[in-house]
Amino acid sequence: MSIRLRELIRNVRACKTQADERACIHKECASIRTAFKEESNELRHRNVAKLLFIHMLGYPTHWGQMECLKLIAGNKFLEKRIGYLGLMILLDERQEVLMLVENSLKNDLQAQNQYIAGLACCSIGNISSAEICRDLSPEVEKLMVGSNPFVAKKAALCSIRILRKCPELVDTYVDRVGTLLGSRNHAVLLTSLKLMREMCIIEPGMVDQLRRHTATLIAALKNLVLSGYAPEHDVHGIVDPFLQVEILRMLRILGTRHAETSDQMNDILAQVATNTESAKNAGNAILYECVLTIMAIEVESGLRVLAINILGRFLINRDNNIRYVALNTLHKVVGQDAQAVQRHRNTIVDCLKDNDSSIRQRALELVYALVNEANVKVLVKELLSYLMACDVEFKDELTQRICHVVEKYATDKEWHVDTIIQTLLVSTSFTSEETVCSLIALITSNPDLQAYATHKLCATLAARTTQPVLLQLAVWCVGEYEYTINALMKLTSRFPAGTPAHAMIHKQLAHYSTSMSLELQQRSAWSKDGLQIMFMATKDPSNPSVTRVEATFNNSTGGDMEGLNFQVAVPKYMQLQMKPPSSTAVTAGSSGSVKQLFQLANSMHGQKPIVLRVKIDYNTMGRAVSETGQVDNFPPGF
Repeated sequence: MSIRLRELIRNVRACKTQADERACIHKECASIRTAFKEESNELRHRNVAKLLFIHMLGYPTHWGQMECLKLIAGNKFLEKRIGYLGLMILLDERQEVLMLVENSLKNDLQAQNQYIAGLACCSIGNISSAEICRDLSPEVEKLMVGSNPFVAKKAALCSIRILRKCPELVDTYVDRVGTLLGSRNHAVLLTSLKLMREMCIIEPGMVDQLRRHTATLIAALKNLVLSGYAPEHDVHGIVDPFLQVEILRMLRILGTRHAETSDQMNDILAQVATNTESAKNAGNAILYECVLTIMAIEVESGLRVLAINILGRFLINRDNNIRYVALNTLHKVVGQDAQAVQRHRNTIVDCLKDNDSSIRQRALELVYALVNEANVKVLVKELLSYLMACDVEFKDELTQRICHVVEKYATDKEWHVDTIIQTLLVSTSFTSEETVCSLIALITSNPDLQAYATHKLCATLAARTTQPVLLQLAVWCVGEYEYTINALMKLTSRFPAGTPAHAMIHKQLAHYSTSMSLELQQRSAWSKDGLQIMFMATKDPSNPSVTRVEATFNNSTGGDMEGLNFQVAVPKYMQLQMKPPSSTAVTAGSSGSVKQLFQLANSMHGQKPIVLRVKIDYNTMGRAVSETGQVDNFPPGF
């Protein structure tokens, strides 16, 4: 005797091991197979139901697919329900056996029983192939415009599957949409809107044809907003928020890049934005969609400000999900109305102190987007406070961004230097060649800043900082503008050999015996007509006859230098290997530098010095420039 589904579930749950479960399932599968072999099986629907449960447990059930088709062909609703459920779970559109059920589907679509017709629509909407969709599309169209709302909504959802499988049929459904929108049933309206949206996705040109329904959608939304309490559609005091959201989404599609249609929506969008209660999530969902619609279509500026103010209210909500959505949306619309977003700057900055890391990250992205020359000092101060408290893994990225913001918007050069130093002191492990080059270019091109920056950086050296970027900046500036190494060289003659002071000086100079001296920096940092070239030379530790040189090109003029071509020639006793430059354009100001590496091998190292002939070609301000020169002042040892 076949057991009931409930009893099978109880038996499976009673199994203590996986082996016990497999034994129980195999025993029941054998019983089901035996029952299926009987020609007359009144309990077929019970066995198929058990087969679905076995399928959910992960056991093979393909051998029971044909029984689903037998149930579908039956006359009883109970049998058809289990049969269609099995069809949707055990089969998919790739199964050839699915073609055998097409005739049953066609018959059930024409059934007088609305629930049977609904089962057929659900099956077509879930697993039908392109062939079945194409064959049964006329039957589904008839159900869409019928008087039964239960069947009409099922048919509308089924039509979405048909259009996805057969996009060429989209034109046949245009007229059906108008009939569906005329229904007073909310479920029919909701499914018709989903069908309209799918039509626009499949065929973007369909938007023009569907715009004629804009007035109908506006009237439906207005009725929902202004209607009183409706118990059958009430969700926390909001009348059918699902339908309101779907109408707003469709209006957004219809109004995008179409001024006339957008104008029709202004009043209703203002009503939704002002009349919707925001105390519950249902109301917040509607307001969120309203904001997205306002920002997507062509509306007056006052309505955009209203939308952004709604997002500002979201930012003070206690629900972190709502706050995250608000920050994310504000980041998307900041380019459309930055001034309106700036009004909520303090609230956005407060989000940097939130306990939720995702809120802090989104707020950080938004703060970057809000920075300009007027507020850079205020916002960078907040970013520095956040830098001190943020997680270690975010410090380097945040430091890079703060440096970038300061370089882009700072108008006070002394504040620029102070802020970069302060930022680097907080982020002790941060390294960035770009930051080094940018600040050096700023200091080099502003003589009034050189003494100030050098003393500030010298103080960081005195404080024994280990920050790598600060060390590079400080050593370069001190060496460039205080002549430290030259001073030490002169002091060697003031102290007799063998004294502690003399020994200490030689110990300090020993560190620079394989590095480029200050003199080399000055005589080889080549500078003319705004183009400055600096050569940084280092020795190959494994081969003293090999010297690696990095040439850095900086442009202090107001125009870009393009088509940069840097050539080097060497004597016969030397070999040259050059790599391509990082760019052929040296941008104006301190916004960037170009680097080019080359390597020199001196076969007569120790006998003959390094000598270079260089040629620089570039175009600037509409004229071609060509310069030549010689570099022969590499220090002894190179």
